This record gives sequence, C-alpha cells and structure tokens, in this order.
Amino acid sequence: MNKQMTAIIEREGNGYVSFCPELDIASQGDTVQEARENLREALELFFETASAEEIQPRLHDEIYITRLEIVVG
Repeated sequence: MNKQMTAIIEREGNGYVSFCPELDIASQGDTVQEARENLREALELFFETASAEEIQPRLHDEIYITRLEIVVG
C-alpha cells in the first residue's frame, strides 16, 4: 500500500533536516535528496514496526502548509 506523507526539509548548519508532521518523525542528510530519502526510510521502518495502536494516536490526518505575511519592525 502506498501512502502520501508530507516532508518539510530545511537547511541546518552544513546539512538538511527533514520532518514529517503527520507522524512527528524527523531525519537528516548532507543534501536535500539524502534528507528526503532518509526520512522515507524512517517512515517506512516506523510503519513496518509500529502496531496499529501506536500509529493511530500519532497520525495527524489534516496537515496544512502555508505561508504567512507578517509585519516586522
């Protein structure tokens, strides 16, 4: 079964951190692609090893990613 998940990736120091807000799982890598693939691996491992009772309370079904314009200064 395939499932679509969200990956938020940002630069941190000399590398990148990847984060899946649906499950609160994070990973990292030296490049954007590596951080993305490491997150994919972490998510797949989580689904392989976690019980349904562990997955359900962690899984956030509605995630909204948006940009805000704010006044600074």
